[in-house]
Amino acid sequence: MNHTTTSAEPTAPVAGRLSIVDRFLPAWIGGAMLLGLLLGRGLPSLDEGLADMDVGSVSLPIAIGLLVMMYPVLAKVRYGELSHVAADRRLLVASIVLNWIIGPALMFALSWLLLPDLPAYRTGLIIVGLARCIAMVLIWNDLACGDGDAAAVLVALNAVFQIVAFAALGYFYLELVPGWLGLPQDSLDVSMWDIAQSVLIFLGIPLVAGYLSRVIGERTRGRDWYEARFLPRIGPLALYGLLFTVVVLFALQGDTITNQPLDVARIALPLLAYFALMWVGSFALGIRLHMTYERTTSLAFTAAGNNFELAIAVSISIFGVTSGQALAGVVGPLIEVPVLVALVYAALWARRRYFPTPAAKLSQKVSSDD
Repeated sequence: MNHTTTSAEPTAPVAGRLSIVDRFLPAWIGGAMLLGLLLGRGLPSLDEGLADMDVGSVSLPIAIGLLVMMYPVLAKVRYGELSHVAADRRLLVASIVLNWIIGPALMFALSWLLLPDLPAYRTGLIIVGLARCIAMVLIWNDLACGDGDAAAVLVALNAVFQIVAFAALGYFYLELVPGWLGLPQDSLDVSMWDIAQSVLIFLGIPLVAGYLSRVIGERTRGRDWYEARFLPRIGPLALYGLLFTVVVLFALQGDTITNQPLDVARIALPLLAYFALMWVGSFALGIRLHMTYERTTSLAFTAAGNNFELAIAVSISIFGVTSGQALAGVVGPLIEVPVLVALVYAALWARRRYFPTPAAKLSQKVSSDD
């Protein structure tokens, strides 16, 4: 996944600012989703074979796909220059509030509002709302030309909060709040180690690999070689890893999804509302706080994305692989992937509309003076 950024970029058509490969990303992802569904439907034993490759609560095929997908993105990060991101208190505070206060509360409200008669699906979606994204969000941010360094910091921040706060928030939203409101209660029995294991695998391994690649590459061959020669070579791995992950995700649950289309549609409604409200609200907040386009984009995608791998693993371990809670988690990527691809295009359009270049601003001023 490579982009060529120029000063004229914001005034060019959205598609023209993407590489040929990235320009047809919706088609690649759509094909991967269809292939996964067909494999899951046509080969009933495939999901059992893939499940046999689980290590604890972690799916080995999905882990491999995510690691391959995230490594090129994290290898791009200039780790020696992250202090300027960490010093941006507006960005960090906004991200914490959006991810750990507004996001879970919004999913809780939408789940109860739109699924009052489906408690299993409702609980599954609340769990999804608690699992903040630490993986695919880096891809969407990269495609939308967001700030890669900022995204890495925000993802790391989410990882820390996820380890510390996930179980506590589960208790809060599944037991305490429903009890206060006189609603049916549920429980979430998950250990801090289970959450830490997921974070260490899905974020820790590619983060260490990306950091070591940057340090060793720059020390042995220099930054120019590393960024001009090495990064373009490994860049396509991100797309390959993404497509492989999508195929595996949909193959694992292809039969379930195709056999319960009405249930999938019911689960999709709160998810669609959630992604739209979180992304638009976060992007608007970034504009309001006078952030750059790059950091506004990183804020919006890290706030809108969710860690479905963790949500699915937790739901399966507590409620079972055939539970409604697990199905709600599985439907998540079915909705998130195409929606966030569309939001990549929305972000690139918004850059032209709300973040004009100095030349465009001058042109607008001249026009208004005339």
